[in-house]
Amino acid sequence: MPRRILKRWFPNSKSIRESKSFKFLGNMLHEPGLWHLNRRSVAKAFFIGLFVSMLPIPSQMIVAGLFAIWLNANLPISVSLVWITNPLTMAPIFYFNYLLGNWILRSPVKLEKFHLSVEWMVKQMEAIWWPLLTGSIIIGIISGILGAAFINAFWHWHVRRSWAKRKLRHKH
Repeated sequence: MPRRILKRWFPNSKSIRESKSFKFLGNMLHEPGLWHLNRRSVAKAFFIGLFVSMLPIPSQMIVAGLFAIWLNANLPISVSLVWITNPLTMAPIFYFNYLLGNWILRSPVKLEKFHLSVEWMVKQMEAIWWPLLTGSIIIGIISGILGAAFINAFWHWHVRRSWAKRKLRHKH
């Protein structure tokens, strides 16, 4: 795996461990597995990040971070992948998840004309929360499994290619 590229993109473990924002986690951030770039740690991080990114919950980064700590996955990758659902992509992703949940639960689509008010939002959430959550969990599991499988396959391919190149260099 191109570790040098990933190391440039993500903050180092020392700067995060020494950050005042994360002092409440104590020694949990000192676990080496949270920072290693190996196939298992990165594959778990992809599952966690992609799964949590599909959940319609606040504080996705915190949830992904806690899952990464609990499952000893790469913390920076887990946390950064939740940005797949960002202010630009959130609406279409969650709308798709809602439609999937409706289809699975065999319930009608219950969206009313948009009105910018707290009452309208509460009423809509009461009507859509179950299909939205159902679809989001299913899409989260599927995307997490596919992401982890892709990383495993890519990692194996990259290692085999590196070994083949190394063998060619030693023959000449």
